[in-house]
Amino acid sequence: MGVSSLPGVWSELIGQESAVAALQRAVSGKAYAMTHAWLITGPPGSGRSNAGRAFAAALQCHQDGCGECRECRTSLSGAHPDVTLVRTELLSIGINEVRELARRAQMSPTLGRFQVIVVEDADRITDRGADALLKSIEEPATKTVWVLCAPTPDDVVATIRSRCRRLTLRTPSDAAVARLLIQRDGIEPSMAEHAARAAQGHIGRARKLARDDAARARRREVLLIPGRLTGLGPCLTAAANLVESCAAEAADATAEMDQSERAALEEALGFGTKGARPRQAAAAIKGLEEQQKARAKRLQRDAIDRALTELTTYHRDVLTLQTGAGARLINADLEHQLSAAARSTSAETTVRRIDAILACRTALETNVAPLLAVEAMMIALVEAQRFD
Repeated sequence: MGVSSLPGVWSELIGQESAVAALQRAVSGKAYAMTHAWLITGPPGSGRSNAGRAFAAALQCHQDGCGECRECRTSLSGAHPDVTLVRTELLSIGINEVRELARRAQMSPTLGRFQVIVVEDADRITDRGADALLKSIEEPATKTVWVLCAPTPDDVVATIRSRCRRLTLRTPSDAAVARLLIQRDGIEPSMAEHAARAAQGHIGRARKLARDDAARARRREVLLIPGRLTGLGPCLTAAANLVESCAAEAADATAEMDQSERAALEEALGFGTKGARPRQAAAAIKGLEEQQKARAKRLQRDAIDRALTELTTYHRDVLTLQTGAGARLINADLEHQLSAAARSTSAETTVRRIDAILACRTALETNVAPLLAVEAMMIALVEAQRFD
């Protein structure tokens, strides 16, 4: 049995049948179904990027997305000459990158039916970049299709989203994600169910938790933080440990990539060959180092954001027990600890703690230093109970 009832390139878009149906209508050329610009939105892990790639592949496929032909395979991998997949490892997509995309958008397809540009992180386009993108979307080439992906429509400037057809994805159910992990990745059922519940519908996160012991250990360490916050000292210690751990996680994720990029650049600059280094070598290396630092910064903040999500699930479970809502606990393996926390505080305190976590996320989005933002949150988690 397959991992999804959806065929071909759409098979991994779990729980997105209505969205896929809209894209399939566009691919088939039904009246008014196709447009030159799309905005695909949905919560983290819902499959925005997968939907964009699948749509690009189906537009190139002569069977509307069979998943088996050369057009499908190369489109999904980014190797098709008429499909451009854009995903930044940096904090933003600037005007120079957007101008290059706009230049490509004016080109006619070389092999395929369309020139398709999928921007997986459209929410990271800068204001100046958005101005450049707007012109290209307002004056589209005949055979060009833009596919922008973002968490919500509000993450894309109004002038751009007003010119796109919107498509909203939803969070897949835990059962659907677990089924995918079992059938696609061969994960043992109990582990798949645990990972799906912990990831709350985020397919990529669920797969990571199911397959990576270190990821599960980091998650459990975060969930132990609330029980350790007994005063100012422990708050500052917990904040420092969390930020340092996320920085180390980012460094581990980028170390091999950084090394290979440095080696490739040095080879291109002629390092190790006879003669002097190229005049611009120092500037080129400095530029690479700055890009790598920016990438590490983004990955660190992504790791912190995951930790904040885990802390939110903890307090959500506490609130569930306090209100008797009867919802299933996300962290059922910590039920004893959660029950003790529910008895020792009020629901109002728990709501204030959830608000403190959300405030930390907002601070990070406005470029507050991670350590300062996390320290403020940890202190607020303790002080929340003083209002009882």
